[in-house]
Amino acid sequence: MSDREIMNAKGYTRKYNIPNEDKYVQSVKEMYEQRSQTGIKKYNTTLERNDLSFIEWLNHLQEELMDATLYIEKLKGYAEEAERASKGSLGE
Repeated sequence: MSDREIMNAKGYTRKYNIPNEDKYVQSVKEMYEQRSQTGIKKYNTTLERNDLSFIEWLNHLQEELMDATLYIEKLKGYAEEAERASKGSLGE
């Protein structure tokens, strides 16, 4: 395999060795695809469904965002515990 083929396989443009894709974006895209497939299997539909009103879609969004704030609060608790433990181990 040539150097150019290796660089292209690694996701770099050939002229300046500049990445032409972002591994984090690719990871998120893969997670979206997996999530979509899970939803299709679980609910037997996609977001293209048209059986919900605008308000019902807003309610779904609101519920998801409420869940997100709960996850944030839980993780903040972990971070605070770790910070206290770290300060305690330093004798502060």
